[in-house]
Formats: sequence, C-alpha cells, structure tokens
Amino acid sequence: MKQLTYQDALAFIHGRTKFKKIPTLDRMRDFCKRLGDPQRNLKMIHVTGTNGKGSTTAYIRQLLIENGFKVGSFTSPFIIKFNDRICINGEMIPDDDLVQMVSEIQPIVAQMDDDWADRGGGPTEFEIDTAIMFKYFTEQQVDYAVIEVGLGGTYDSTNVIQPLVSVITGVAKDHLKYLGPTLQDVARNKAGIIKQDTPVVVADLPDDLFAVITEKAQRMNAPVYKVNDQIKTTLLPNNVWGENFNYDFGENHLKNLHLEMMGDYQVSNAALAITAVELLAESEHWNLQDAYVKRALAQMRWPGRFERVNESPLIVLDGAHNIQAIKKIAKLLKDRFHDRQIHIITSILADKQPKEMLTELLKLANVEITVTRFNSPRPVIDPQKVKEEFPQVSAAAQWQQALVDTVQTMDEDDVLLFTGSLYFISEVRHYFVNDEENENEN
Repeated sequence: MKQLTYQDALAFIHGRTKFKKIPTLDRMRDFCKRLGDPQRNLKMIHVTGTNGKGSTTAYIRQLLIENGFKVGSFTSPFIIKFNDRICINGEMIPDDDLVQMVSEIQPIVAQMDDDWADRGGGPTEFEIDTAIMFKYFTEQQVDYAVIEVGLGGTYDSTNVIQPLVSVITGVAKDHLKYLGPTLQDVARNKAGIIKQDTPVVVADLPDDLFAVITEKAQRMNAPVYKVNDQIKTTLLPNNVWGENFNYDFGENHLKNLHLEMMGDYQVSNAALAITAVELLAESEHWNLQDAYVKRALAQMRWPGRFERVNESPLIVLDGAHNIQAIKKIAKLLKDRFHDRQIHIITSILADKQPKEMLTELLKLANVEITVTRFNSPRPVIDPQKVKEEFPQVSAAAQWQQALVDTVQTMDEDDVLLFTGSLYFISEVRHYFVNDEENENEN
C-alpha cells in the first residue's frame, strides 16, 4: 500500500465537500464515537462570533500559555498553511503528525461514506478537521484546548463538546445565507454553544440580540458576563503602536494593560479573553496572575489582523472580510491615521457585501482605493465592474501590479493597507512574511 504523503493528506481533506450541512450533530457525534470520543478527555473553552473570535481565541491561548499550561488551539481559516489551524502552544501540528492522523481517520471516513450514504453522506472537510483536532489534542495530552467555531454554533461540528466556558464575540450579517435570514436567527445560532450550568462571556451586543443570548442562557442556567456591563474596560491615551486600557471584573482590577494589536475592538476581544480565563481558573482552582496577563497581552500577535509587515513605508494587512469588520477598520484609520495619506488595496469575495464595504471606506477623506484580484478559491468582485460603479477607485488585474504602482506614488509617511478576504490576506502575506513553510490554500 502506498505510503501517504503530506500532499496526499491535504488532498484528502480538501477533497471533501465543504458546505454539506445537515441540521443535526448526529453525524459528528457518530464520527467522534468511532474515534473513541476523544473530545470527552479535553478541558475546553468554546469561542464563537461573527468577528473577533480568532483574536479572542489567540488571547485566551496566550494567557494560558503564560500561566504554564500546554494549550491546544483550533482556528480557521488558516493564514500561513493548513497546519496552523491546529496548534499546541502556538506551534502548528507537524506534517508527519497530520499525515498520521489522516491515515488513521481515512478508513473510518470511508465506512461512514457508506453508512451515511442515504442521510447526506459522510463527514465534510470541516468535520474531518475537527475530528483530527480532537484526536491530536487528546493524544498530546494538552491541559486545555481553545476551540473556535467554524460557522454559527448550534450545528457547527465543534458543538459536540462540553466546555468549561463559552464565549460569544459578536453577531453580524456574515453568513446570513446559512444562519439567517435575520440577525436574531444568527444570534440564536451562536447561542447554540451555550451549555447547561456553563458560564458565558459575551461582547457588548445590541439589546435585541443580547436578549436572544440571555433567553438561551437562562434556560440552560448559564451565568452571563457581558462587556460594558459586568466587564468594564477603559481605553487609555496611547501614542505608540497598539492599545492601552484598564480592565475591571468583579474583584479584579488591572491597570494600564498594553496590547500590541491595534484597534479599540481588540480591547473588547482581550477583555473577553481575560474574563474567560478568569472563570476557567476559578472553576479549576488556580489563580490567574496579573503579571502573566500583562505579558500575554503585550506579546500576542495574530497574523492578518492589522499586522505590520513593513515599517517605512508602513504596510499593514487586515482580513476585514465583511461590513462589520470594515466599519471597525474605518474607525481605526480615522482615529489613528487621520493625518496620513492611506492607500488601500482590496479584494473582496463576491458573496460578501462589497458595495457596502467600499462605500464605508470611501467615507474617509484621506484614502485612495485600488480594487484587484488574487488567486481565489471562490468568486471575487470584478475590479473593472467595480470601477464602473465607483469611478473614484482604481482597478488592477492583479494585486502584485497594484502594489508596484501604489508604492511608486507613496511618501514615506503614507500608509498602505491590504484588506478584504482572509484568503487574499493569506496570499499577500506570503509575499511579505518569510515563514519557514507555506502551503497556500488558494
């Protein structure tokens, strides 16, 4: 029998259907059972939300690492290579281990393809990713695992777990096709991760959406802790890269915390993370040290989230892939870069809200926008058609040419921002950041 290679393993994973959703977790539960239910051996924090869940997951991971634990993290999509979705203490699963996991799971998937043929078919790509993660973290005996939801909550394949804390980072219009049609429906879907008697940490949601969360929490007897309610943050003046803030929750008062991540929305993400880890520590009977919190927040980096990849001129990458994220980026640019010329190169997936996103960016007086293409696995907006509707933007056939043309016109004080699809940011990042290994999904 032919020895499985890394590329074989990736081809097997990516060759599975992606959106073969069924409104039940029965298939995922069956999958886990056939693997020996590895998820039952893990202590976990579960994170969902339209935006911010990746950064919040990364903050939680870093806080736990600083406290001396062996920490698994499961995130999506990947930025560097597929393996970075499954990490232990920030180190991605080695190629050989991934190959081993796939070789062990393949026969089970083949059997499930037969057994589930008349009920929607066997496991999807994301269900296989999730199963590999459960199996790997259990075999590696991590102390804790931080699990990011892939899509929604209720029927996401990660939702077969019993976490120690649940986190909801926000609710917005992304994926209405799958989770809608209303924002209340999206909130209800994300509230699906709330478990019996398990504390929930929630972002500062509008009242109507928060009511959906609290209704589910009350039914599950799950205590709720909300940013700008039980959790208080105070943004502090700051003239260096990043954000400074104070944090208050119960008896815990942390002063002058520094984030290397920029944007006031990152303060909310960090506050969610600190609170989630505090609640975890309380349930597990250990103390979260203030010094470790400060160090973890200052050290945390997250690829593709307002990430500096060049100093002079300043070049930044941010995967603001929907209208809510673009509004946050626009506010950040207005607050922190209003006195500098900003050049934006963007490529947006066609099934997002590209017109609304461009309209939001064009409200800024000091921006020049170029719409372009990249090697996308999904349809993106056509630059020329966009230019017909928005004459004030430029169009470029490929982002590499847009980069060359833009840099030639920039002064050293100008800012260049790449934003839009996370797939786009992943491709651009490979050009600027020399990671040891890159496996481009696109």
